[in-house]
Amino acid sequence: MVDATAPLLAAHELTRHYSVRRGLFQPAAVIKALNGVSFTVQAGQTLAVVGESGCGKSTLARALTLIEKPSSGSLRLGGIDVVTAGPPAVRQLRKTVQMVFQNPYASLNPRKRVEQMLEEPLQLNTPLSAAERRERVADMLRQVGLNPEHARRYPHMFSGGQRQRIAIARAMILQPQLLVADEPTSALDVSIQAQILNLFMDLQESSRVACVFISHNLSVVEHIAQRVMVMYLGRVVEFAPKAALFTRAVHPYTRALLSATPSIDPARRAQKLRIQGEPPSPLDPPPGCSFHKRCPHATDRCAIEVPSLRPIAGHEVACHHAEALAG
Repeated sequence: MVDATAPLLAAHELTRHYSVRRGLFQPAAVIKALNGVSFTVQAGQTLAVVGESGCGKSTLARALTLIEKPSSGSLRLGGIDVVTAGPPAVRQLRKTVQMVFQNPYASLNPRKRVEQMLEEPLQLNTPLSAAERRERVADMLRQVGLNPEHARRYPHMFSGGQRQRIAIARAMILQPQLLVADEPTSALDVSIQAQILNLFMDLQESSRVACVFISHNLSVVEHIAQRVMVMYLGRVVEFAPKAALFTRAVHPYTRALLSATPSIDPARRAQKLRIQGEPPSPLDPPPGCSFHKRCPHATDRCAIEVPSLRPIAGHEVACHHAEALAG
């Protein structure tokens, strides 16, 4: 019997390492793009993943969509561990997870009509007849705010927002259980971003699809997510419900990200925090806490010991000084 309370997606100590050649007679280096990431996502829930470029967000998206296999750890989707599953099980799982990409201009095939792009997944993965596939496509287009007659058009005939709606329709056409959205609004105008976010929320309410929403824009995250996971150099540094994180972030890195986000709240605008320097190279990460060279609260302990993710005041925080900062 399936446990209805079990998470749809569960990652535990997930890692993804890459071996990189550094030149003639030089030993290969290892980039730890994901370095012990753990989280869960329930059906119908949106988890936002935020952080600077190079923190591991896109690597996580490739692991979740089964494009790349994790190096170690466990990644359970619908109760099946992707890391240890064989090729037949992975092929079946791929039907249950779909992705919406950042750039709608590049993610659609310019040589295919919309109906071809939406019917192809149905033709490959379902026993539906041609008439049933056309009916499913028309219904899906209506759900994303397009007209059925748009099915016979090519991508170049649509605006950016309409193309992203088509991309969402393609991702949802197989009725997946998990949707991974990698910066799906960053290439769109601000007014169109709001429409696309509302579309995500409407589809989630009607289908109960879980969503991992990857973004660098915390204003977008505040609008759509229930929980937020903050990453830095391949590790999770803070994990909290949205309201708790935006009300009182604990980790210094999270506070700096929130401080850099434009806001109409005068109190939030007055609290500007600046972190010094650039993110360290993943080829040569610092010892101890990876953030300690940029952190205003760093001590000698931070340069030696890697902080573990632990519960603090309703958050999960990886910081040696979390108790003092939460107080």
